[in-house]
Amino acid sequence: MVLSSPSGGGKTSICRQAVKILKDSAYSVSVTTRAARKNETHSKDYFFVTEKKFKEMIAKKQFVEWAKVFGKYYGTLKKYIERAFNKNLTLFFTLDPQGALALKKKYPASVLIYILPPSITELKRRLQKRKTDSSRVIQKRLKEALKEISFWDKYDYVIVNRNLKKSVAIVRDIIQAEKNKSRNFNFTGWRNQQHL
Repeated sequence: MVLSSPSGGGKTSICRQAVKILKDSAYSVSVTTRAARKNETHSKDYFFVTEKKFKEMIAKKQFVEWAKVFGKYYGTLKKYIERAFNKNLTLFFTLDPQGALALKKKYPASVLIYILPPSITELKRRLQKRKTDSSRVIQKRLKEALKEISFWDKYDYVIVNRNLKKSVAIVRDIIQAEKNKSRNFNFTGWRNQQHL
């Protein structure tokens, strides 16, 4: 499950809540070269590394995908996907459109969900409320948000995030619907349980 949204759109909050309420799910922690915000923890929110270390990880092919966003590197570790497959977990990612589409290309069964804010005005309010960026950076993020939002139609689902609880419930329903798709049904397992 890949969630994307502009910065401040709510993708991380939705993912965190979804993982709390859904059994057999996990959150893929990305690697980044950006500095940690005051409320972020290494290995819980991101793996915070130097640019040198990140480039070493690229060279060792440790990423499924990576990108440079706002001058900082972000990458998705292969080991999380392998671990999720082995444990049959629903794995959540928060990625920008470039990363989401790259992941979908490598793993076609991935489900992409675009999280839209109710409006650009509300997005600006949320970014200001975080108090982590200057007004200049917020303007840059809003300009970038308009570019990112243009990818919404490349996603499988779109959620307008007006209310966190409702958005999480929609994600839960999407997961259930995806599990019930015929392509994901284990017919062999069902057939082997039949006793005539």
